[in-house]
Amino acid sequence: MKTQLINIKQDITTLRVDAIVNAANVTLLGGGGIDGAIHRTAGPGLLEECKMLDGCEKGESKITKGYNLPVKYIIHTVGPIFGLERGKENELLRNCYWNSLLLAKEYNVKSIAFPAISTGIYRFPKDEAAKISIETVRNFLFKEEHQIEKVYFVSFSDLDLKVYENILNNKEVTIENIIN
Repeated sequence: MKTQLINIKQDITTLRVDAIVNAANVTLLGGGGIDGAIHRTAGPGLLEECKMLDGCEKGESKITKGYNLPVKYIIHTVGPIFGLERGKENELLRNCYWNSLLLAKEYNVKSIAFPAISTGIYRFPKDEAAKISIETVRNFLFKEEHQIEKVYFVSFSDLDLKVYENILNNKEVTIENIIN
């Protein structure tokens, strides 16, 4: 089966897919950015379920129901803080995507949406994070048996959208490619 890789700029909380990925913190109890938006939109049931999960380690993933979001599931993953992981940032980020996809496979998810994990307040360089995410997703889809039909890379800004577009189209990420 051929899986579609789709690059879009949209509010991830409005997507109608089987699962969205939450760039969470280790407590899983909500925070800023995407994590806060997902918790606010999903409603109080999400917080109550997350309290029972006892947090999540960096690079790992846990799953909850979607509550008030138009999704079946929310897959929570905790990305690395760039510069604070003793050189393990790339490995931890790869694990975020891989472990999220393993949960998607386990729960029979056919469509999944990823934000740009760790590129906000965790300061992971956008171009490097996008390369890692796309490479990891492609490797998973090639190596693992799965039912995933669509993988969305959901950007918050035009800049993120362009970075993902260039990498998906095998273009080098340069200032000229992003501006033009």
